[in-house]
Amino acid sequence: MAQDPRPHTGSPVRQDPARDADDPRRRIPRTDALLALPQVAAAAASLGEGVIKGLIRATQDRARTGAIAPEAVETELLIALGTQRTSSLTPVLNATGVLVHTNLGRAPLSEAARAALADAAGYTDLEFDLVSGARSRRGAGARASLLAACPAAEDALVVNNGAAALMLATTAYAQDASVLISRGEFVEIGAGFRLSDLIESAGVVLTEVGTTNRTHLADYSREFERSDASADAGGVAYLRAVASPPIGAVLKVHRSNFRIDGFTAESSIADLAALCHERDVPLIVDLGSGLLEPESLLPDEPDAATALAAGADVVIASGDKLLGGPQAGILLGRADVIATLSRHPMARAVRADKLTLAALEATLAAGEPPVHEALHLAPEVLRLRTERLAAVVDAQMAARRERMRSGTGAPEREADGATAHVVQHAGRVGGGGGTGVDLPGWALAVPEAAAAPLRTGVPAIVGRVHEGRCLIDLRCVPEGRDGDIALAVVDVLAALTPEQDPR
Repeated sequence: MAQDPRPHTGSPVRQDPARDADDPRRRIPRTDALLALPQVAAAAASLGEGVIKGLIRATQDRARTGAIAPEAVETELLIALGTQRTSSLTPVLNATGVLVHTNLGRAPLSEAARAALADAAGYTDLEFDLVSGARSRRGAGARASLLAACPAAEDALVVNNGAAALMLATTAYAQDASVLISRGEFVEIGAGFRLSDLIESAGVVLTEVGTTNRTHLADYSREFERSDASADAGGVAYLRAVASPPIGAVLKVHRSNFRIDGFTAESSIADLAALCHERDVPLIVDLGSGLLEPESLLPDEPDAATALAAGADVVIASGDKLLGGPQAGILLGRADVIATLSRHPMARAVRADKLTLAALEATLAAGEPPVHEALHLAPEVLRLRTERLAAVVDAQMAARRERMRSGTGAPEREADGATAHVVQHAGRVGGGGGTGVDLPGWALAVPEAAAAPLRTGVPAIVGRVHEGRCLIDLRCVPEGRDGDIALAVVDVLAALTPEQDPR
């Protein structure tokens, strides 16, 4: 093809500035050079190569746009690696005063439980007898720890959460049958999930007895008599039996997240157990909160040992509430009942994994978990810690004001008077436990505007916003982190505008 003899009249070809020897972008470190850094290579093992390359590109792009100097790329990358986590979950300091805060992951694990998680992360003898070389019972260690902690139980089974435990117990004994429950114990367990929907989804019929505020033993007896009518040959009794399937179990649920006061009545576990045993059906008691034995600070909170001693055939409790362990559904009771539940096909679908079993065993075997320590923290100890925190905050804020006045620090607003003050504050059990029980204590009160930056800082600190203030309750905060909270509070208070701080 002949070339166009006309001279080129378009715009001249522009030189790529990145190819200019004097262009600073030529000094941006190459990706392969950054990947070869020992710190980066070590981080890639835990974060993954994709995450590492993404951080490298982001840091290089900042240098290309002039946000940082090319010579700062390596330093900025290492800083970014230091703040990068392998999970999207952000560690939080719980300064709400709520021990079992569902939105913050419920009970924090003890050091022993955390160590057990690390030990169980690799290959383990989960279902293997190292002596005989034969298969062994899954979760034998957790089972033994539960039975040692609750001698009233003949056997134990662990599943993945409390709702799964309830579904397993009711399905195993009442699938295509009926479970009797007091109308006053129909509860919604959170996030819109109702107990009735949960159980009925497995093909179990819930039959309400009594009224919302008063349910008597006679109400349960009446339903058993109605079910007996199914033996009649026909007529009205037959029609009634068709509408009322045979009774497979009786369920008693602790009203853990609400209370009914006033003109009330309910049947005791002992009375229900006598009726159930006469009728040869199991009594299932859902305790919810996870107490294995009585707790003096929570006298109205039921516990597994007392319920079993009263005649319950199986009790259900959560592992990550007052027990202070991992999320788990714990079933304790008669040996034959637990055996029936263990053999049911649903038990396989809801079984606990090795990490849960390891953490639960360690929680039970190794001292007092953090939830118990927070529950029993003396108000005077909490007051002294909070006063020390307030003193540190006030002292550091005073030093900042002095630097501002002397001209040696960055300009900051004038902020006279007390920066933070100590107020009385009642903690809560949370997680549906100890409803209505106040845990006397103290908190550091700062302006409400401090709540959001404290939540989004490092470390993330979640306080309680109440009546125009952000209350920082140290009850659930490890004492060794008080200094971190002081530094964060000072930084946040110093950044507030006069409009945000109405002192």
